Amino acid sequence: MTYHAGALDLADAAISTGWYTKAGVRTSPRRFDEDSEIEDAKLFFPTALIPHLRHEAVRSLDPDRQRYLNAQYLYQWLEFTTHFEVAVVNRSCQRIAEGTAGLAVPVESRMAAFQIYVDEGYHSLYNLDVRLQIERASGIPALPFEFGPFLRQLDAVGDGLPDLRLLIQLLQVIVFETLITSLLVDIPNDSGVKTLVRETVRDHAVDEGRHHRYFAGLFSQLWQQLEPAVRIAVAPFLPELIVRSLRPSLSSHRSALRHIGLPDDLVADILADSYSPAATLDYIRDASARTVALFARCGVLEVPGAADAFHHFGLLKE
Repeated sequence: MTYHAGALDLADAAISTGWYTKAGVRTSPRRFDEDSEIEDAKLFFPTALIPHLRHEAVRSLDPDRQRYLNAQYLYQWLEFTTHFEVAVVNRSCQRIAEGTAGLAVPVESRMAAFQIYVDEGYHSLYNLDVRLQIERASGIPALPFEFGPFLRQLDAVGDGLPDLRLLIQLLQVIVFETLITSLLVDIPNDSGVKTLVRETVRDHAVDEGRHHRYFAGLFSQLWQQLEPAVRIAVAPFLPELIVRSLRPSLSSHRSALRHIGLPDDLVADILADSYSPAATLDYIRDASARTVALFARCGVLEVPGAADAFHHFGLLKE
């Protein structure tokens, strides 16, 4: 089974015209940790957004160890973004831009894909830049981070349909770029977080708003162009892509908790309590609400087996 979409008119979703005056890589200055000494008391990342830092056993730790865990969460988040943008998003953006994604799109939309490619590369660059600056200013080195396990898990979705591999990888990007998590909204407005982090996340959020519109528009037309057999084949994988994109990776948190000297049994209890299946599902359902609504508007849930799959993964309320 193969796929090839017909002509897609993405004029409304193309961002090429305004990119030169609005994209962060064109307009935003390099952010510096110029006031690191003044902001020593500020958080690296909002504690309210870090489940295991709210655990009673962690809140009872001395301030230095809590600060260490807070820094490591920021580093993990920055590293994940650095890798995801280039390894996942730009993998498909390049194909759209080059015309090798199986899509027939106007040249303006191919240019927009190249612009998103540049945006995402820049996001990776400044996330790494921020991490290195904060490591030097704080004296807290980042623990090793592995992106490979996440990517292998994500790419395993639909691996039984090799002829549709390019389409499923494109759907990975559509899913992730249409998700709305609280991070890009909440962090810039949290005055208790270091200014460097807040400004960087704000820059990222502005770009991601345009990317959201592009990929939502692309999916709306792409889905209608796919052959019925292809829609039936890939629709059940969409909820799994959502869940695997948003499910917390606990290995980095486990390493940080162990690094400050907590015993393995306590670490296991902290993670089990903080990332329970129910709490994790609530987070995933909330963050994916707009993506699921987009899929519903486009008729995904009307495909045989699709609604059952979304129910199976808990993304539709009973």
